[in-house]
Amino acid sequence: MATQLKRNSKYSEAEWTARQELAACYRVFAMMGWDEMIFNHITVKVPDEEGAFLINPYGLHFSEVTASNLIKIDIDGNKVDEDNPWHVNKAGFVQHSLFHRVLPDAHAIIHTHTTATVAVCALEGGLQPVNFYACNFAGQLAYHDFEGVTVREEEGERLVQNLGDKRILMLKNHGPVVMGKTLTEAFIKYWALQRACEIQMATMSMGQPITVPNEVIAVHQRDLFMASIPGQAGKAEFDAMVRKVDKIDTSWRD
Repeated sequence: MATQLKRNSKYSEAEWTARQELAACYRVFAMMGWDEMIFNHITVKVPDEEGAFLINPYGLHFSEVTASNLIKIDIDGNKVDEDNPWHVNKAGFVQHSLFHRVLPDAHAIIHTHTTATVAVCALEGGLQPVNFYACNFAGQLAYHDFEGVTVREEEGERLVQNLGDKRILMLKNHGPVVMGKTLTEAFIKYWALQRACEIQMATMSMGQPITVPNEVIAVHQRDLFMASIPGQAGKAEFDAMVRKVDKIDTSWRD
């Protein structure tokens, strides 16, 4: 990520770095129009504090999130930093807390309601291999039937069961839950999924799409690594978007 400001002495270096990266991610989502009023979440684990997570303040738009106003919560969504005046949308953290709890590799989790991703989640057959980006995800997505607002803990067992060994869960009629070992990995997955859904919507509005054969999908997925910077998992792409955000507003750093 672009050069950081001096660390806030209230936080460890690891936590402040995580706070700045997450705040930057919220601003990128706002810039891209992937926000939903004051709703939805992007959460990350605090690197040096077991069982602690960062989440957006309930009541702020994504474009208002900063490193210091992010709320630190425990695995149940309770505030750890009690001096933070903002509320936590505990209902919105139910599914995040579940996956953070049971999946050691779910360092970052993104859930938003963009028109394109919700539309594809509401489509019979979901995401289909009809464009370049969609081929990235063939065989990589899990689906979960809509059961209403995800506030009931008893739904958790079915969410985990349906997720299986995948790390993107398409909540039918609702929207995607995207997980990553790092925030930048989750970000680049979400970006590619968003593009896949946008293009699918556009294609299907024009007529019958061309379905990519399975054997071509296999070659595409085999060779994807050659289109990425080795070992970065979305970092270069994320940093580029943060530079664009900085041209608009740098207050996320504070």
